[in-house]
Amino acid sequence: MNSEASGAIRMPVLAAARPGWLIMLLITALALALIFFSALSSMVQRWSEADYSHAWLIPPIAAFLVWQRRDALLGRSFSGSWWGLALVLFGLLLWLAGELSSLYTLIQYAFLVTLAGVTLACIGGPAFRLLAVPLLLLLFMIPLPNFIYLNLSQQLQLLSSQIGVWVIRHFGISVFLEGNVIDLGNYQLQVVEACSGLRYLFPLMTLGFMVALFFRAPLWQRLLLFVSTAPITVLMNSFRIGVIGVLVDRYGSAQAEGFLHDFEGWVIFMTCFVLLFAEMWLLTRLSGSKRTFRQIFAMDLPPRLPKGQSLVPRPVPWQAWAAAALLAAAIVPALSLPERVEVAPSRAEFSEFPLQLAAWNGRREQMEAMYVDTLKFSDYILADYIRDNRDGVNFYAAYYESQRKGQSAHSPKGCLPGGGWVIEAFDRRVLSRVSVNGSPLPVNRVLITHGGNKQLVYYWFQQRGRLITNEYLVKWYLLWDALTRNRSDGSLVRLITPIAPTGSEQRADEVLQEFARNVAPLLARYIPN
Repeated sequence: MNSEASGAIRMPVLAAARPGWLIMLLITALALALIFFSALSSMVQRWSEADYSHAWLIPPIAAFLVWQRRDALLGRSFSGSWWGLALVLFGLLLWLAGELSSLYTLIQYAFLVTLAGVTLACIGGPAFRLLAVPLLLLLFMIPLPNFIYLNLSQQLQLLSSQIGVWVIRHFGISVFLEGNVIDLGNYQLQVVEACSGLRYLFPLMTLGFMVALFFRAPLWQRLLLFVSTAPITVLMNSFRIGVIGVLVDRYGSAQAEGFLHDFEGWVIFMTCFVLLFAEMWLLTRLSGSKRTFRQIFAMDLPPRLPKGQSLVPRPVPWQAWAAAALLAAAIVPALSLPERVEVAPSRAEFSEFPLQLAAWNGRREQMEAMYVDTLKFSDYILADYIRDNRDGVNFYAAYYESQRKGQSAHSPKGCLPGGGWVIEAFDRRVLSRVSVNGSPLPVNRVLITHGGNKQLVYYWFQQRGRLITNEYLVKWYLLWDALTRNRSDGSLVRLITPIAPTGSEQRADEVLQEFARNVAPLLARYIPN
């Protein structure tokens, strides 16, 4: 046997798809499109927002990563996996829960679970590991649940404001910070949600994931590179806020508006991009490596298939046909499942809430439009009550007719620091002398300070007959009640009383408990059980 013939025999045998693959993949793709269409459409609409505009690039990048692994996939046998079928079933159960509760975020995650299950069922565990990274990348295209997004945004606003003020003071400028409002004297910069840095963080995390993927280095260095995207974004966004403050002080308020404001944002993002690659170079040098940039960072393309390469037809695993059949069967309930019309219990409007409560006399206040637009409640009351010209309580309750689309009560624990208040103490108590629906009232008790001022806050979530103090339990019961009762309405109730310099916390507790004893029995008329 000559050497040429011997070499041909040693050439690896690659598997080619049979026509059955096309039929199975068409059935699967059509089923996925019909089942998840509404949730995926909602997700794509969110991509038009600045915070998620990078998501348009994620599916093409994931497709490139799959194509990059083409030769490795062709050289693997597709054994299929029954675990993939189980994962498809789990994804469909998540989809059903999302449909019944009308929570699109849950349906979007169910899509990724189902897609991963189909992939595993088709190609089996060994080949699935080659596609784990592209599938994982798709997580970055799903918008965060609103309550996580809002909490993260609030914390980043405060942190960016604090670091930004430090930058401004470094230039010798007198500045005062109150929550997320930077007071320069002749101009106030408000670090709003759009300036929190999330619109840089999400795309930079995606970019960091990609860079870490192609970074030829030990795993710990790649993980460090990805994790560092968060502090890089926060620090650079804070620096941007500080620079805007300096420019406003030197050249006027136009520096914080329009083109200059947006251009500064692009400059900061590109700087973050450069810092990420600088970190990669630094990690390489600190490890003692002398490799070139091309050697430490490479996006290799798959090699061309050699001429004369033998292709063996690859059969479709039974598990893949079973997954396709399961998805096809799910089309029927997906198309026939009626749209659930959420139950809207009858209630009285807060405009009818009495301003005379025993010895308490109230006066309504109007909330500023910017806060109304942010909180997105259906109805609210904001009123100051006074008793004997001595005791004062600020009463606020916000009612949400539906919380399915992300509108939900903002926790005071996250909102109060935005006004410049510092939480000195936080605990949960049960007011045994205050009864709501026949049960003692549990409250979150928060002591806050601002300069020389001190206030005591009670708040709780009153949701469909439940009295809840834990923000995460609120989300769990929201999902459960949406599934079992077709309801997601609910309310936040908050009471605040000031503590005089000569006053005591004990006296403030007595004032709030006395007011709660008067207001709590009336709430069921405005917050349905």
